[in-house]
Amino acid sequence: MRTGVFATILAAVLFHGAPASAQGTHLRETVQSVMRETGARGIAVAVVEDGRVVDVQAHGDRNAAGDPLTPDTVMYAASLTKAAFGYMVMQLVDEGVIDLDRSIADYLPRPLTDYGSDAIEDRYARYSDLAGDERWRMLTPRILLSHRSGFANFAFLEPDGKLKFHFDPGARYGYSGEGIILLQFVLEQGLGLDVGAEMQRRVFDRFGMARTSMIWRPEFAQNLADGWTLEGEVIPHDERSRVRAAGSMDTTIADMARLAAGIARGDGLSPEARAERVRAQAPITTRSQFPTLQPELPADEQRPGLSSGLGVIRFDGPQGPGVYKGGHDDFVGNTWICVERGRRCVVILADDVRAEPGFPRIVRAVLGETGVPWNWEYGAMRMLP
Repeated sequence: MRTGVFATILAAVLFHGAPASAQGTHLRETVQSVMRETGARGIAVAVVEDGRVVDVQAHGDRNAAGDPLTPDTVMYAASLTKAAFGYMVMQLVDEGVIDLDRSIADYLPRPLTDYGSDAIEDRYARYSDLAGDERWRMLTPRILLSHRSGFANFAFLEPDGKLKFHFDPGARYGYSGEGIILLQFVLEQGLGLDVGAEMQRRVFDRFGMARTSMIWRPEFAQNLADGWTLEGEVIPHDERSRVRAAGSMDTTIADMARLAAGIARGDGLSPEARAERVRAQAPITTRSQFPTLQPELPADEQRPGLSSGLGVIRFDGPQGPGVYKGGHDDFVGNTWICVERGRRCVVILADDVRAEPGFPRIVRAVLGETGVPWNWEYGAMRMLP
């Protein structure tokens, strides 16, 4: 199995101007141990200290042919998209374009339930499914960004395929990509914004993320990662043609390093907006993230300090507060963790979902014990010591 040593040295030169440090060597050895023990074919890691990129590494393969994974290989970000989208929305809040606590009804030219799939070209859910249920008027950008919409993760997962409320908006946490897509809908259909263009201008261009996009670009094919399932099946990279705020972003580990560092510094946001993004919005009261509509735990069994932020999850740990966001599907696994103290972050992009049990080991190698709620994020998955 390739280990991407050349890519690691290249990244060190690009971001440090010098060979990898002792910590970088330790990280490289840790990643390689995870790959050996899990069978994962490709893992890329970025490290941020005090809001500055200090290491970027890429190990292993990007496809079944064995082409090397490099810092500039385009990889699927999955739900890390939600965190980047949340950062963009907070810029709009700063500018007074949108109010976190205003009903979405105030931004739409007609009631949400007037919008059916034919009118919106299947880009969003069929909001006419909510006809007769006025609770949609309770929805606000804050509720949608903090995963308290009351929707399932996606409407297509419902037994009848119809969008519905499972609890009153704002009542509790319940992870929902559908809620994030609804906020995209409000920005596009209500305010006339192009979310893809806004993400490009406000996020990707700001941080020099030249190989990141909300939709597929043909030049990505030159250096592109496929993915591996739990069974070791290779899945070709999906050339996504629609902007989806819940998870359409393609990126590279080098670009994610720039993004993580910039957001850790607070670039592009007022101090108030930066603080609000990571503030505890509501407690998380379930045993694990998935399934999304599981019962709430009794108060004495809930994890203290675990709560929703705006596009991220907030946790309290031995180093103080931190935030993280995971990204996962059947063939990729990603995580993005930042500890507030020292503005320290780790980003992991894996083109093989089998890498996920090793994420805690990799993060500990860089940040030490942080208190990331791995058992909530991954449920019953057995993590490597």
